Formats: sequence, structure tokens, C-alpha cells
Amino acid sequence: MVNLNNKTKGILFIIASAFFFSLMSLFVRMAGDLPTMEKAFFRNAIAAVFAIVILSRTPEKFHIRRESWPDLIKRSVYGTMGVILNFWAIDHIAIADASVLNKMSPFFAIIMSVIILKEKVTGKDWMIVVVAFLGAVLVIKPTAGIASIPAFAGLLSGFGAGAAYTYVRKLGLSGERGPVIIMVFSLFSCIVCLPFMLFDFHPMTVTQLLILLGAGMAAMGGQLTITAAYTYAPAREISVYDYTNILFTAAWGFIAFGELPDAVSICGYVIIIAMAILKWRQQTSS
Repeated sequence: MVNLNNKTKGILFIIASAFFFSLMSLFVRMAGDLPTMEKAFFRNAIAAVFAIVILSRTPEKFHIRRESWPDLIKRSVYGTMGVILNFWAIDHIAIADASVLNKMSPFFAIIMSVIILKEKVTGKDWMIVVVAFLGAVLVIKPTAGIASIPAFAGLLSGFGAGAAYTYVRKLGLSGERGPVIIMVFSLFSCIVCLPFMLFDFHPMTVTQLLILLGAGMAAMGGQLTITAAYTYAPAREISVYDYTNILFTAAWGFIAFGELPDAVSICGYVIIIAMAILKWRQQTSS
């Protein structure tokens, strides 16, 4: 990784984050019918523990730059909103609908990077992300349920994720450490979810507990890599690669549940891969 340029590092990290978050989605689905807040709490509690352990072994320990706090809070609010609304949407509409709405996050990441970071975006950048999104729609195949209040919550989850990634990049550019960003976000999310979880706690089996622990570890991997990705490169350069999450999720569906893609889904996969290649060639030629 040392000899790679920042764009390439950003691409590799965002693909790694797509893999980890697809693994997290697999574990969340395998956990069964548990309340949204309970799943969200465990998703972030494990990440908080790992971040605390990592920071405890660094020379700076838990030092947080004073000027980072406003953006850390904004990142935490948007990120928590994204996670909770995404999980709630999954509980109330088809998973496919919730997924396609959450995949609006690359659009929102680009929009917010223009507004907050004043980054420039070309027409070709927008075209690649739009076509990749259409490929994701072919894979996920949203139903009529996409026009509903839970679907609006799913759309807001995509906005929350995109806005959160923008603040991750801003914090990284200002020199704040990745584990600090993750720790603050994870603890903030746990504090928000805890009262709701205690009010509506559902006892878990040992298997469900282990699965949720796995979801939390996968989420930690996803947060570490997405934080690194947006630190190394702006959204307009790497956001399209986030759609590889669709490919990883499809692979898990086949491995874990024997789900085979149809011809329309395969067309979607081809479009997503083609856009990623086009973006890569655009960057290597610039």
C-alpha cells in the first residue's frame, strides 16, 4: 500500500468496506426477527469496543482534537440516522427496496462534498454514478412498496450515510485519527439506541448473539475501511466503487441461501462492473 497513490488506496479501501458491509448485512439477516434498535446497538457496540482497544494502544491514547468535535458530532448524528433508518426500512418494506434506497448514498456523498468541502464534480462523474445506480436497480428490482413512508425513511438513510461519509473525509483531511472517528460515532449510536433497546428488549439465543457479534465485527471492518477510503480520495473519485457491495451481497445470497441471479440481475452486475472499470480508466488517464 505504501507505493500506491491516494486514489488507488481510496478505491481499494472502499471496495474493502463494501465487502465488510455486505458481510454485516448477511449477519443482520441471519440474526432473525429482532427489534431494529437491538440490532443497531450491537452493530455499533462491537465497533466501539474495537476502536477503544485500538486507541488504548496508541501513543496519543484517547486524545481528540478540540476543533474536531463539531464535525465528529455531525458525523455521528448523520451516521446514526442512516443506520437506524436503514434497519427500520428493512423491517417494514422489502429488503430490495430498502437496499436500493440506501444505495442513494453515493449521490448524497457527492452532493454534500460539493456543499461542505467545495469539491468540483464533472458531468462524467455524475454520469458514471447514475448509470451504476441504474445497474443496482436492475439487481435489486424494487417493488411497488418503494412509494411509501418506510421507503422515504430508506431514502433518508441513504442521505444520512452520504452526509456522514462527507464529514469522515473532512475529519480525515484535518488530521483526525480514524479510530477516534469510529469510537465517537459508535458510542453516540449506542447511547441513542440503548433506551429503546431496554424498553423493547427481546432475549436472544446463543446463536443470535454470536451472529450479532459477527455483524458488529464486520461493521467495524467496514467503518475502518470507509474512513480510510474517504480520507485518501474525494467522493467523486471513489463513490462508484461502493456499488461493489451489490456484487458481494449477491455472492453471499448464493453461498448462504442458494439464491441464483436471473438475467436482469446479471445485466445489472455487468453495468456496475463496467462503470467501475470506466471510472478506473478515467482516473489512470488523468
